[in-house]
Amino acid sequence: MSRAGDPTAWTTLSTEYLHREPWLTLRRDRVRLQSGRIIEDYYVQEFPPWVNVIAVRKDGKIVLIRQYRHGIGGVFYELPAGVHDREGESLMEAAQRELREETGYGGGRWRRMMELSANPALQDNRSTTFLAEGVELLGSQELDATEEITLAPISPDELLGLIDSGGMVQALHAAPLLRYLIGRKNGTGTNGRPGQEEQ
Repeated sequence: MSRAGDPTAWTTLSTEYLHREPWLTLRRDRVRLQSGRIIEDYYVQEFPPWVNVIAVRKDGKIVLIRQYRHGIGGVFYELPAGVHDREGESLMEAAQRELREETGYGGGRWRRMMELSANPALQDNRSTTFLAEGVELLGSQELDATEEITLAPISPDELLGLIDSGGMVQALHAAPLLRYLIGRKNGTGTNGRPGQEEQ
């Protein structure tokens, strides 16, 4: 959403890729600002789009997971999540796949809830959260070889305390959950008004 007087987009004069691997793609841009000033070396990390799911069971509990995160060396609560990296797959389909693989849950009524950026200054991707209400356990987990995930369903009444105590440190997961709690408290959809179901 732009406003009168907003800064304009920078002009990219050149781009050089310094490293290109599936989980580490780094480029160096030469850019010109609105003022005419040139930044010779502006570094951007490229990632595929990310997705995560607030999956609410029929009993009202939210399906969280726990897994070890090597970057900060600890086990924390998270939302089921993953990447959109399959050709022809929509963001919602990617989120449904990740929920099924990581938790065994599926079904329910789905809608797109919100979109966030982990670091808009340095990363080019966005994270999309979906709300899935009325999910059911459809089978067992189908984890990748590098995934070690346990299920941790939690009631909405316990959720705020969990986030406040530091049990969940992933900001891209905590923010949508707090928005979900605000929506429940206000009796509105996730955008402050009745939500629109997508599927």
